[in-house]
This record gives sequence, C-alpha cells and structure tokens, in this order.
Amino acid sequence: MTIDTSKGFTLTRELDATPEQIWNAWTVPDEMAEWWHPRDLHTPREAVDADLRVGGAYRYTMVDEAGETHPSGGVYREVTPTEKLVFTWGDPSVDPDDNPIVSVGIRSLGELTRVTLEVQGVDGNRGDQYFYDGWDQALDGLVQHLGQTDVFG
Repeated sequence: MTIDTSKGFTLTRELDATPEQIWNAWTVPDEMAEWWHPRDLHTPREAVDADLRVGGAYRYTMVDEAGETHPSGGVYREVTPTEKLVFTWGDPSVDPDDNPIVSVGIRSLGELTRVTLEVQGVDGNRGDQYFYDGWDQALDGLVQHLGQTDVFG
C-alpha cells in the first residue's frame, strides 16, 4: 500500500519555549507520556518506548476514560535534533510504510519557537473528532506541558 501524500493537513503553534525544550517534549518518553494524546485520554509512562534514531521504532498506548487502550507507533524517518522529526504514525501492528507520515518542524523565531506539524496520508479538518482534532488537542497538551496557558496557532 502506498500513502496518498495529496491528503493531509498542517497545524502550527508558536510557543514561549526553546527549541531544546520542544525537542525533548517530542523525544523523551517521560515527557511524551505527559502530553502526546487527545483530550480525555492519557498515556501511562510505562506505555511509551522510543528508539530515537533513523529506522528506530517508537510506540505508545493511550487509554480512554473507560480503560480501553489505543496503541500507536511507527518508525523514525528523519531525526535532526532541535529542528526536525519525521516518523510514520498509526497502528503499530501494520507495516509502517502503510501508515501516515508526520513531520514536526521546530524553528526559533527569537523569543518564540514555531512548531509546524504536517500529517500526510490522511485527510483532516477542524471538527472531525479524529485525525485533525486529535493532533490539535495533542498540541494543546504540548503547550500545557511546557507550562503555558496561551495557544498561538
């Protein structure tokens, strides 16, 4: 199966945080567990594993209010510390090449840092209560994880 890269969406946030702080939030399992999930779900720390290198796999399992688990994972395609992270994302039991691709760009703007999240391979629109809204809520969680209350994006 080949991912249809004509499908996708982009989300951005401008954060009062350093590129290093944002990078760590995306790559350190202790931090990933704190925010990498939509609202009304949580990710237990023991359910996060990341082999941060090109070709390395990551996996995390989100848990909803009813206790149902939602595993996710993929393979890192590009790892450029404090600048860019590209990975496949989806069902970890499926060939990673059959899952959407997520690209996270981190760019210093001086006092703020812009995070640009691009998802390729699935459609997403505000209000879909699925891909777009899930990532949008996760980025709101990132903002909160970094100790901020305002979301610029």
